[in-house]
Amino acid sequence: MQDFTEETAQQTVVTVRPKEQLATVQHLPYFIGLSAKTAGTRGLAMHIVVVPPGGRGEPHIHVGYETGIYILEGRIETRYGPGLAESVINEPGDFVFIPPGVPHQPVNLSATQAARAVIARNDANEADRVVPYDPWEPSAP
Repeated sequence: MQDFTEETAQQTVVTVRPKEQLATVQHLPYFIGLSAKTAGTRGLAMHIVVVPPGGRGEPHIHVGYETGIYILEGRIETRYGPGLAESVINEPGDFVFIPPGVPHQPVNLSATQAARAVIARNDANEADRVVPYDPWEPSAP
């Protein structure tokens, strides 16, 4: 993928066709779409995440940015909040909003089907601000 300067990004329509997955802090396969590095975005990141059959992401927090998720395939339970004590189940067609600083963990409810979702964030360099969260640590929010 090409690195973009601010001048180039303002004058060019960019297509990104992610072909390889990237490992993340969450330990889930990500296919990087739009970001500062791939498309010269300044306030947007947009990717595809895959939660393998029976898989789950590592508990984590997004520091300082909002996240919107659109479920394409599969059923995902999102555990969230202090100690990951709360839970919501989402399926294809659902939009999910995660505010900044909310601990959360996605869990694929199927043992046989991968779950896929489009992730959008209002930070073009968001990968730098994903931090692991230990729900069993006494100082956890």
